[in-house]
Amino acid sequence: MSLDLASTFVVFEPDLSTALIKVGPTVYEELDRRFDGFRGRVLISSFSFESDWPTWEMHPVGDEVVCLLSGEATLVLDRGDVKEMVRLREPGSYVVIPKGTWHTARTSVPTKMLFVTPSEGTENKPL
Repeated sequence: MSLDLASTFVVFEPDLSTALIKVGPTVYEELDRRFDGFRGRVLISSFSFESDWPTWEMHPVGDEVVCLLSGEATLVLDRGDVKEMVRLREPGSYVVIPKGTWHTARTSVPTKMLFVTPSEGTENKPL
């Protein structure tokens, strides 16, 4: 059976088994509720976008891997005194975002990315 990460996310459980989650308008609320606040779990997902993200996000319990599948994007990592820009131009290029680092993405072209996210405690804030 072939699946698509844009419509079915994968959750790695603490024992490294997987659960498949259909993406819908309340997917994040469902993930939080169903997986105990995401404690000890990792989310594998894919998103398509063609404009800058409207928010910053931060993952306090682990590093996030963000991999470019198509298009191009600049990941902006807030390192306190400095905003580090990581440009992803080639499919397969990726960045590891250290835990606790606020980050956002910028693009102006259709872009698709793969995310490997330790989602427990994820925070968002406006740009």
